[in-house]
Parts: sequence; structure tokens; C-alpha cells
Amino acid sequence: MKKILFAILILLACQNLQAQEEQLTWHTDINKAIELSKAEQKPMFLFFTGSDWCGWCMRLQSEVFKKPEFIQWAKEKVILVELDFPRRTQQPDALRQQNMQMQQVFQPRGYPTVYIVKPTVVDGKTNFEQLGQTGYVAGGPEKWLAGANEMIARYVPDPKPVTTEPVKAPAKKKAPAPKKQPATTPKKK
Repeated sequence: MKKILFAILILLACQNLQAQEEQLTWHTDINKAIELSKAEQKPMFLFFTGSDWCGWCMRLQSEVFKKPEFIQWAKEKVILVELDFPRRTQQPDALRQQNMQMQQVFQPRGYPTVYIVKPTVVDGKTNFEQLGQTGYVAGGPEKWLAGANEMIARYVPDPKPVTTEPVKAPAKKKAPAPKKQPATTPKKK
């Protein structure tokens, strides 16, 4: 009996370790997420949610966001940002104000809403190029990711910075001058 109990405990510990390894990093600081997006050349994944009251948000998370297919996709393709609007859970004032500001910018019509965007910073101001928008889609991670991949396909990374050092062009060999053909006059008949 002790061996069975010990085996079950080891199995549960291994599953817990695996689950911890597959956790995603959901950023809540939009400025940090913008920096990561620029540095890693990945679009931002803005998830507008009501974590403690929105049933469809919870369903999207359990049916898609917590599945291995989504986890792998998200780690490779996007910078995840959670913009939460809870009713019962207290948030720091700065986080609540930031989320409200993002809500005013994007104006989601309902929850959950996901925007995939490319941030650009010009003269200290951030603009978000919208690549697409979605919400809950029935059908599991495969169907949801098919739509997300269409949005990701619109992402064009920023060009690499141009080096300021002059590049020396290889010396060109002079091509031989074309041979002149003797001029001919048409024969008269």
C-alpha cells in the first residue's frame, strides 16, 4: 500500500513540474511589453478580460490558452499582455489606470477580446497597428490558432538598422568593348 501511495505522489509531483514548465508569461506592464515586442520583433497579444466575472474569458483560457498547442505557439510568436478588468479583485491604482487607458484606445465591445498589434514608438508616442481582433472561438486551440495565424501573417518586422560604416564594393572588371560590326548597305535589286 505504501508503495502505491509513494508512486502516486511521485506521479503527481512530476505532473506539477511539467505544468510549471509550460506556464506562460502574461505581462501586465504595457511599457515593458512594448519594449519586449520591439526587442524580439514579435507582435503584442492584448487580452482584454474580466478574470473574476467573465465566463467566456474563463472558457477561452481553459479551452485554448492553457493547452500545450497554444502555449508553444505563444512562446514562439507573440508577447502576451493581460489587460484585466476584475470586479471583486483589487488592483493597484497604476495598473487599473493603465488598463482603463488601453480600454479607451481599443474600445473592446465585449469580453474576452484579443487584439494582435504591432507597436511603433515615434517621438515618445506609441501607436498600435492592429493586425487583427478576435474573441472566444469554439473548436479548441486548433481552430482558434488558425485565425490567430492569419493575423500574425500580417506582421512585418521593422527593418534592421542600417550600419553607418561605408561598405566597400568589390572592384569591377572593365568589360571588353563590343566589337564593331562593319556597316553594310542593303543591296539594290
